[in-house]
Amino acid sequence: MSSLSADTKPSLLREEVDLKSLIPAFDQGDPFRNIVIDDFLRDDVANAVAEEFPKFDGPEWAAIYDNPIEVKKALNHWDRFPKNTYALLNFLNSDEVVAQMSELAGVKVWADPGLHGGGWHTHARGGKLNTHLDYSIHPKLGLERILNLIIYMTPDWREEYGGALGFWVEDEGKPGELRKQIPCRFNRAVIFDTSQQSWHGLPEPVTCPPHMARNSIAVYYLCEPRSDAADRGRALYAPHGDQANDPKILELIKLRSQVNTSHNVYRTKNGKETK
Repeated sequence: MSSLSADTKPSLLREEVDLKSLIPAFDQGDPFRNIVIDDFLRDDVANAVAEEFPKFDGPEWAAIYDNPIEVKKALNHWDRFPKNTYALLNFLNSDEVVAQMSELAGVKVWADPGLHGGGWHTHARGGKLNTHLDYSIHPKLGLERILNLIIYMTPDWREEYGGALGFWVEDEGKPGELRKQIPCRFNRAVIFDTSQQSWHGLPEPVTCPPHMARNSIAVYYLCEPRSDAADRGRALYAPHGDQANDPKILELIKLRSQVNTSHNVYRTKNGKETK
């Protein structure tokens, strides 16, 4: 397994990546502020981190989401990350990167060292994530979530496997037209503003071979709550397809969106708790 040496350059981004120069494109993003950056990390960094992702059925995963609106696994425990992943997440939470993210956001932002909702994410065959709005107010820090950084981390992923991140237009409190899809290309980064009624997700199950998974790294950046900030403490999901006519799914979505009930339902499958 390759590894990032201790004497490597301080920046783990590809040398040509300049977030400041991308501000105009970010601000003009549609249907909300966003930017897509290919070859985001240095090649050695991307390859080293990709090698560290465990298999989907491995014991490393701390959170298992297995219910009709989200099928995935995640890990945000620093002590469980291998050294290259640890080094990358530390870098993405560093003052250097946070300063660039502040310029991109147009407001001062802070990292979330607790990686609430972030870290490693993985979707195997059948994995999905209904279109949703992220939580707005961090449950521990009281800050407003404003930027998502997602980096696709599966080499050799094919577009026909699905898993493209979709962006939807807001339509009276629900997702309307699908305006943009971002295929999973290895070492591609997506940065978007989560505070603009930013409906996003991958509601169609991925169809990769059984030995593969759609792996990604996610880091979120927070700002002081603004006067118009939503008060969501949990993600708000939308039903997909025929789910809109299913009372059980609608009740699941309601419970999933509330801080005091979400932990009882988000690791369920077909309405039954998984053990």
